[in-house]
Amino acid sequence: MTDATDDLPCAEPEFVGPSLWRQRDFMLLWGGQTVSEMGSAVTEIALPLVAVVALQASTFEVGLLTAAATAAFAVIALPAGALVDRRSKRSVMIVCNVLRLLIIGSVPVAAAFGDLTMTQLYVVAATAGVCTVFFDVSYQSYVPSLIRAEQRMDANGKLGTTQAFALLGGPGLGGGLVAVFGAAAAMTADAVSYLVSVVSISGIRAREEPPAVRQTGETLRGRIAEGLRFVFGHEVLRWIVACTATANLFGGMGSALATIFLVRELHVRPGLLGLVMAGAAVGGVAGGACAGRLARRIGSARVIWVSMLVFSAPQVIAATARPGWGVLLFPLGWGIEYFAGMVYNIAQLSYRQSVTPPELMGRMNAAVRWVVWGTLPLGGVLGGVLGTQIGVRPTLWLAFTGSWAAGWFVFLSPLRRMRDVPAPAAATHA
Repeated sequence: MTDATDDLPCAEPEFVGPSLWRQRDFMLLWGGQTVSEMGSAVTEIALPLVAVVALQASTFEVGLLTAAATAAFAVIALPAGALVDRRSKRSVMIVCNVLRLLIIGSVPVAAAFGDLTMTQLYVVAATAGVCTVFFDVSYQSYVPSLIRAEQRMDANGKLGTTQAFALLGGPGLGGGLVAVFGAAAAMTADAVSYLVSVVSISGIRAREEPPAVRQTGETLRGRIAEGLRFVFGHEVLRWIVACTATANLFGGMGSALATIFLVRELHVRPGLLGLVMAGAAVGGVAGGACAGRLARRIGSARVIWVSMLVFSAPQVIAATARPGWGVLLFPLGWGIEYFAGMVYNIAQLSYRQSVTPPELMGRMNAAVRWVVWGTLPLGGVLGGVLGTQIGVRPTLWLAFTGSWAAGWFVFLSPLRRMRDVPAPAAATHA
């Protein structure tokens, strides 16, 4: 295996070719995911509110709920990647969304019959997380098969903007639905969004290249090991993993305490909570829209560490938020974090897709997510524990500072000597 360094030929970032707006299959995928992301953003605010408001959950219980939602990445991400590389990624995505429709839909049904419990919320969070693992690994691996290599930054930017826009509109919609119908009933919107996504993905006409022929004596463990060796043997990817995992650890701490901080310390009413959190997502929308332009100006590789160490530095002001007008410091600080995080995610994902052979794409994405999402449950638990022991505000200071400091991993890597990403990798074997 050859590592990417500044001595290797690098492709200047190109943004040419047929417009993605005219590519029917990409637009179907993008449209379905836009609706699904909006529904998921509703659940992101509604699920903890069900626990906090309806079931009177403690700080620690809310932290455990956050951990349950992401625990699957630590447990099954690696075998998921090996299995996805052996199957139609489109089919996997459809099955996962059907299952998530049923899982998320069980919450409003149970609430309507008065049978909702914290145990069910934990089960819902965990099982939906399993489906999310398979869907996300398939999704990130499927996108490159629908577009040209030079369109990766553009496509990832559009998909990232969609995610951020969902975070912008989703919490506001979620807050309104919670205020009118209650937190549990508001989750119906997420269930319906998965149905829309299923219909959209089913309409894609393009078919993927068939999976590589299985080699004699090949085992699941061996395929997993191959993906891990590729990621951790690559002198740039391993530092990207370290940066993202550390940022997610501290980000998980902050996310676990955000609702409690806003409701119990800043006295934000539940109906307005979505609007406050939606304000933060403006930064994500701006980051997605500006990522391509910043990559051209700064460098598609260089922008990876610049986004973390320069753009995200002022995020700590979120921890200084106070009741009254001081509440606005929270969405401002979080908006800065979202802006920087979106630029970083688009750039590092495009880098990963460029240096990874197609037959390793699923396992690469799974190996990366196994680590970087696997730290989120730990962050949720740490947030709950530290929030209880030292207080919510001090824990948020630690969370935002740690998230910024994660950028030093990529700065001290070979990325510091690179301007642009290398040319896309080709398949290495049949």
